[in-house]
Amino acid sequence: MRVWVAGSSGLAGSAIARAYRAAGAEVIGVRSVELDLRDRAATFTWVADQRPELVIVAAAKVGGIGANSAFPVDFLSDNVLIQTNVMDAAHAADVPRLVFLGSSCIYPQLCPQPIKEEYLLTGPLEASNQPYALAKIAGVQLVHAYRTQYGRRWISAMPTNLYGPFDNFDLQTSHVLPALLHRFHLARAGGDPEVTLWGTGTPRREFLHSDDLAAAVLVLAERYDDDRTINVGTGEDLPIADLATLVARVVGFEGRIVWDDSKPDGTPRKVLDVSRVRALGWQPQIGLAEGIASTYEWFRQHHLDDAIRRANSPAPA
Repeated sequence: MRVWVAGSSGLAGSAIARAYRAAGAEVIGVRSVELDLRDRAATFTWVADQRPELVIVAAAKVGGIGANSAFPVDFLSDNVLIQTNVMDAAHAADVPRLVFLGSSCIYPQLCPQPIKEEYLLTGPLEASNQPYALAKIAGVQLVHAYRTQYGRRWISAMPTNLYGPFDNFDLQTSHVLPALLHRFHLARAGGDPEVTLWGTGTPRREFLHSDDLAAAVLVLAERYDDDRTINVGTGEDLPIADLATLVARVVGFEGRIVWDDSKPDGTPRKVLDVSRVRALGWQPQIGLAEGIASTYEWFRQHHLDDAIRRANSPAPA
């Protein structure tokens, strides 16, 4: 099978590409410097030339609360362009199967917990990432529209908060878990007595390793064919304060953690009901402590080594 993982250099996409290669599929991809998925004509041409049998839409502009607050136009406009161009091009090329990956942030800020798929569009969104959430909701609706109007056997899946290799560890734009890894690493290396973190530490979040998501995508692409989106997560959550303590322990930071409650917390709690995806025979395999430890090792070997190489490379003439 010929599989195009759009966004194959990112956190989710790289894991999915690895999983499909391990399963014996022919995985194709293209880097963003070679193909800007916001460019409609170029995207149509590339998909028509490559003729994939399955498309995984993992390409997206992502970031944490700070980045979403600072760049709402980018998070709404870029994501709508990317997913619309990819899906329209896949339809034009008659791609039989497509999996669109959204985000659990599409659900209302204060909906009942754990979050069932039918809670979508039943209340206001969390304000801090509303543009991104709206873009992802548009993607879910576009998949539904293609199923309704053209009979496409396409599906959408909503992963919970992801982490793992190839994550974004930039302190200004990353999500909470990679940001914590980077912050605590710098604090330990610098001998800092304390680290100040945003919010109160009380919101509860759920985290899924990207390799577990990849295993779920393989199951969904083979076994799931339904109008309704489907949640993918662990079904277990913890307070951000407990997460910070766990990350600090993994990194080896022994200083004090201070919470700046003048900064936003975001949604109070977000944990997914994953009964439907588990009924298909999938369940996560990587525990949170184990996953954080392996992600930190990847960060040290790849992210930091790359930063050192860039710092030591000669300046361009």
